[in-house]
Amino acid sequence: MTEKGPIENSHKIALIRYWVEKAHESMEAAQSEYDSDRNTTAVRNLYYACFYALTAVLLKEGRSFKKHTGVKAALHKDLIKTGIVEPIWGKFYNKIFDSRHEGDYQPLRVFEAEEVRIFLDQGAGFITKMENLLVK
Repeated sequence: MTEKGPIENSHKIALIRYWVEKAHESMEAAQSEYDSDRNTTAVRNLYYACFYALTAVLLKEGRSFKKHTGVKAALHKDLIKTGIVEPIWGKFYNKIFDSRHEGDYQPLRVFEAEEVRIFLDQGAGFITKMENLLVK
């Protein structure tokens, strides 16, 4: 995604719905991977579920980005610093962002089942928070 000019409203609504649907699909995939003891893949899918939900919220505000780091920065600058989202969600997003990166690129990184279970619970809360922002 890139920062561009305004998106036609009907197109924006369709894109927001698309990202929310992808968030739910990725969350379901994360749960399935966790249930199959594939914790690294569960963390990856969970990160993407959160990323997609956050992308939908930022798109609603007319923002889009080329890089994942831009999405993360916008969470902190546009949603947390302004008081729209509680800081706890920024801390969670940072943690799942870093964990996904570790799981993908750090050799021998092992995620314990309890750690992933906590991530899944927090991720569900994060997605709910993002969806609540979409209906405001």
